[in-house]
Amino acid sequence: MTDTALDIAIIGAGPAGLLTALRMHQAGLRPTVYEVVPELKPLGVGVDIKTVGTAELDDLGLLEEFRAISVDAEDSIFYNHFGQEIYAEKCGTHMGYLHEQRFVHRGTLQMLLYKVAVERLGADAFHLGAGVNGYSQDETGVTLELQLADGSTATARHGAVIAADGIKSAIRKQMFPELSAPHFSGITMWRGTTLMEPFRGGHTILHIGDPNISSLIVYPIADNFEGTGKTLVNWVAETNGEETIEDWNQVGDISEVIPLFDTVRLPFLDVQEMMRNAREVYLFPLIRHDPLDNWVDGRVVLLGDAAHAMYPRGGNGITQAMLDARVIVNKLVENPDDPHAAFVAYDAARREGVNRIVMNMRGEGYEVIRRMVAERTEGKPFEDVEEVLPLAEADEIFSKYHALVGAPRPGFEAGEATGFRTEHAQTKAKA
Repeated sequence: MTDTALDIAIIGAGPAGLLTALRMHQAGLRPTVYEVVPELKPLGVGVDIKTVGTAELDDLGLLEEFRAISVDAEDSIFYNHFGQEIYAEKCGTHMGYLHEQRFVHRGTLQMLLYKVAVERLGADAFHLGAGVNGYSQDETGVTLELQLADGSTATARHGAVIAADGIKSAIRKQMFPELSAPHFSGITMWRGTTLMEPFRGGHTILHIGDPNISSLIVYPIADNFEGTGKTLVNWVAETNGEETIEDWNQVGDISEVIPLFDTVRLPFLDVQEMMRNAREVYLFPLIRHDPLDNWVDGRVVLLGDAAHAMYPRGGNGITQAMLDARVIVNKLVENPDDPHAAFVAYDAARREGVNRIVMNMRGEGYEVIRRMVAERTEGKPFEDVEEVLPLAEADEIFSKYHALVGAPRPGFEAGEATGFRTEHAQTKAKA
C-alpha cells in the first residue's frame, strides 16, 4: 500500500462512511474502508432525510434509486396529548424547496449506499470484519491497530484517516479520553415499525403528545412493503426512563409505554394499536455527548456521529453527515498534498455550526411547541389553539429552526407565513 498524502482510510461503513467514500470516488480519490462487522445487514428503523440530504444524494447521482426505496414527505403535523392539532407545515417540494424531504428505513438506505460504493470503488476497497481500536501517527502517515473478526490483530498504514465510526467511536475516545464518557439524559426512546394501512394518504409525519408525559413521532418509510400492499410505518416514543446501554439495536418492550397514550384521539390513527402491532421494537437511551472544540488530530479527523453525536430528533444525524462528507472531500481536493490542512479547513467550516445543532436538539428543536402548549394549558385540552399558540409565533419558531440547520424556509424571509392549520384543526377550534 502506497504511503501518499491522499492514501486515505475511512473507518466505518455506516451511512456517514459510505457517503464519504462515494464523495471521494466522485472527486477521483479511492479510499480504503474498514468496518468492524463481517457482514453488513439492513438494521435499524426509520430516518427522516431533509431536503439538504436529498440534494446531496442527487448530486451523487442516487436520486432515482433513493426515491425507489423511500417515501415522499408532504405534511408535518403537531398534536397535543389529546390529539388536538397545534400546527402544520408542508415538507420538501410541497413547501417550495428545490428538493424533496423523504422518509426511509436506515438499513435500506445503508445497503443502497454500500451496493453503489462497491460498484464504483470495487469490492477490494472494503475490509469487513476489521475493527479499528486505535492509531499512532508520524509526519508521513497513520498506523491503524486492527481487530479482525477471527480474533487476530493486524496493522494498516495510510496517509490519513477519516473516522466515521459512530457514537461509540474508538478514535474519538483516543483523541479526547476526558470527553469520551456519555451522560444519560433521563429520556428513553422506543423505536419501532408497524405494517399497516396508510394514514392521511401515506405522506405525513405526526408529532404527538405532551413531552412532560410522553412523545410520539410517526411516519411512513416504505410503500407496498414487500408486496403486501401496506405501508411500513416508523414510530418513535419518548418518555422518562432508566439508563441502559447505548446501542441502536437493543431490543425493547413497548407494553409499559402504550398506556401513556390513553388520551390521544386521532380520527385517522389508533396509536396504541399501531404500537401493539409492531414488527420490531428497539430501546435506546438518549445520551448526551459533549460537543468537541476540535475534530482534528494531525492526519486523523472525526466525521458524522463520531464528531457530533446528537439526539436523533429533527432528521439531522445522517443529513449532517452528508454535508460533512461533501465538505471534507472538497477540502482534500483543495489541499492535495496536505491532509492535515484539509482537515483543519473542514473543521473550521463545519464544527461550530453543527455544535449549535447538537445543543438545539437537546432543547427539543421545533418540538418545543408541544411543550409550550402543554404548559400554557396546564396539560388540559384547549378550545382555540390560536389563543394558546398563535400561528405567527409558531411560524417564527420553525423558521429559526430551519435556518439553523441550513435549510431556510422558502418565502418566510419576505414575511410570508409558511405554517398552517388544517381544516380539521379549524373545525375543532370552532367547536
